[in-house]
Amino acid sequence: MFLRPVLLAPVAGAARARLLPRAASSVATTELSVDYLLGESTGIVAISMNRPAAKNAISRNMLSAMAEAVESVQFDRTVRAVIIRSLVPGAFCAGADLKERARMKPHEVGPFVSRARGLMSQLEALPMPVIAALDGVALGGGLEMALACDLRVAAAPAKLGLVETRLAIIPGAGGTQRLPRLVGAARAKELMFTAEVLDGEQAAAIGLVEHVVPQTEAGDAAYQRAVQLARRIVPNGPVGVRMVKRAVNMGMQTDLATALAIEEACYAQVIPTKDRVEGLTAFKEKRVPNYTGE
Repeated sequence: MFLRPVLLAPVAGAARARLLPRAASSVATTELSVDYLLGESTGIVAISMNRPAAKNAISRNMLSAMAEAVESVQFDRTVRAVIIRSLVPGAFCAGADLKERARMKPHEVGPFVSRARGLMSQLEALPMPVIAALDGVALGGGLEMALACDLRVAAAPAKLGLVETRLAIIPGAGGTQRLPRLVGAARAKELMFTAEVLDGEQAAAIGLVEHVVPQTEAGDAAYQRAVQLARRIVPNGPVGVRMVKRAVNMGMQTDLATALAIEEACYAQVIPTKDRVEGLTAFKEKRVPNYTGE
């Protein structure tokens, strides 16, 4: 596979390159790239948005590119963790492209929102852990994208909010459902009723993000922390990690008795794997296991 330097934002590229010197790219457009990180970050894929003029606002083209990117990693068993990030300084994703939306006819809006909702479900359904690196504004659809990820890391100055009621609409890409499941119904209602925008510290305080980090001069503190977090996931048994994700995601949607049955079914799928035998053997031999995902 062709190797090239990781796509970098125009500011402080050298600082980024020190952590992630090279990557292999499988999907690349002018607005989005899919980079397979190498070296000690092998197994991690970065899906990077790069639409600076619109702060990564979700247009028809961006929606299609993101869907293609998600699909490209969905069945790739070499991928142990995915990071959704931005290459635009100060912005993760500003939400829907309102200039494009204003040109849509009323009958076009519903199908577009439905496609956006489908993308978030597709992202949520990826079998491997997905981490959102929020190094800037994540509003509306941008925050809905982050909510569809398993974990969220935010820089302290980041701005997060579901602000659709300011435009007399509601979050339409899963926000009204995923936000309450994360922070509780009453808090989620307040945030959406008031269109409140939180910084990284405030978001962490209510459990909207799992990690908050001080911003760096390079402007990519959340991404750097997300890579560190992903590196801790990669060495673990990939089948086990995927089954944990499936058990939690499915179990959270039902009662405890049914959820325990789901856990049992997921556990049954790891018993016959080569990785389980390798884990036990490595423990006995006091060495690092070599997991293959089989």
